[in-house]
Amino acid sequence: MIGKLKGLIDSYGEDYVILDVQGVGYQVHCSARTLQALPSPGEAAVLSIETYVREDQIKLFGFRSDMEREWFRLLQTVQGVGAKVALAVLSTLPPSDLANAIALRDKAAVARTPGVGPKVAERIVTELKDKTPALANVDPAVVHLSEAMDDNRAPRPVTDAISALINLGYGQPQAAAAIASAARSAGDSAETAQLIRLGLKELSK
Repeated sequence: MIGKLKGLIDSYGEDYVILDVQGVGYQVHCSARTLQALPSPGEAAVLSIETYVREDQIKLFGFRSDMEREWFRLLQTVQGVGAKVALAVLSTLPPSDLANAIALRDKAAVARTPGVGPKVAERIVTELKDKTPALANVDPAVVHLSEAMDDNRAPRPVTDAISALINLGYGQPQAAAAIASAARSAGDSAETAQLIRLGLKELSK
């Protein structure tokens, strides 16, 4: 199995690059984000490789980092997600943003991927939720709040405050983070209006 390739960029296709490794040109399929980050033809590049062997073909997928390759593998453990959809997700969201979206149950962020509908986005954030918290750069309190909201366990003042901030134009992850911080400082007995006021103050920092 090929795990890494180091060579010179020969040329680019729509969704692949030809990497010249000591005179052998390897066709490597990549996400749009990876292709944009690679250098011009004739310059050196290194790609982490995932090798797919089928009866009728061998296909190489290339990534800028081992972490991106791990995400490619992880995404395909979700029902209905194959290599094409996994690459599309990684074209839309870098690994750090994808980890945050899953940790915060931000289905809308995942669904921005062309070809990924609400059902597949739902499966991605649901099936990977236990596999990604350590990869996310998110306050654990916000993750717990998102989980509580998903399970309808969050206190009514908290859900009402988040809803109010979303109605003001803030994204769900932003609103959840601000209200989680507000709830932490205001305590369990905080009312909706107080949480909204503290949340807006948090967002204005």
